[in-house]
Amino acid sequence: MQNIYFYGSHFSDYISHYIFIMSTKAYYQKQIIDLRARVAREKEAMKRDNESYARSIRSASTPTAKASYRKSKIDKAESHKRNIESLKRQIAQAQLNKVRAPK
Repeated sequence: MQNIYFYGSHFSDYISHYIFIMSTKAYYQKQIIDLRARVAREKEAMKRDNESYARSIRSASTPTAKASYRKSKIDKAESHKRNIESLKRQIAQAQLNKVRAPK
């Protein structure tokens, strides 16, 4: 087992090695897999929230409450969509980095 020293030249060797490892194709492939899983979880959360708000809208007793639930449903759906788009951009960036990375 290699000792890691956090001072002197050993520290810079450690950092250089760490940066090299973190810029390999395998790292970006793992990142892409993780991001895709996050997209799937976000889509599931969006579906659950939509169903929950739909139940709330159906069971609301006043028009004001229904309007409030509808607005909340739309706002929450937009939030999920923004999160999914952000994750998709991160996936595209990781794919680009993977192509550029050394093996």
